[in-house]
Amino acid sequence: MIYLRLFITFFKIGLFSFGGGYAMLPLIQTEVVDVNKWLGVSEFTDIVAISQVTPGPIAVNSATYIGYTVTNSVLGSVCATLGVVLPSVIIMLIICNFFFKFKNNKYVENAFVGLRPVVVGLVLSATLLLINKETFIDFKSVILFALAFFATYKYKMHPILLTLIAGVLGYFIY
Repeated sequence: MIYLRLFITFFKIGLFSFGGGYAMLPLIQTEVVDVNKWLGVSEFTDIVAISQVTPGPIAVNSATYIGYTVTNSVLGSVCATLGVVLPSVIIMLIICNFFFKFKNNKYVENAFVGLRPVVVGLVLSATLLLINKETFIDFKSVILFALAFFATYKYKMHPILLTLIAGVLGYFIY
């Protein structure tokens, strides 16, 4: 039964989210932490961090990791991953059939223009959800965040290099 619940939960997340993995994070957190209580906030934050440094889309990585954590089996990972990916595959197949027919339709163009600010809001929401006492555990973590933000904003430092540097600094500081 847990496998079906995982699949349905992640299918809903995949079906009703728009804008990529970071836009899905608030929905994933709500379903996994608040509604189903499969994980705590601290565990969820750790999963997001691991999903960010693991190759692949963050939503798929999160679903895979959460599925395994909840069920302690690979089948749980498969159910959650299929659940989050399948809606996109179905929707893309449908859209591909109609895209060329309606690509210059003003209503379709306006719908996509209207979706852009919503996606930005969802990504911002995911960012704000990750700013909590489990993430910023002390003053040192705030300084690490500020340095990473500054390096990204001012010097356009590559995220992979920044992640490696932050990991090494975190290892030595903590």
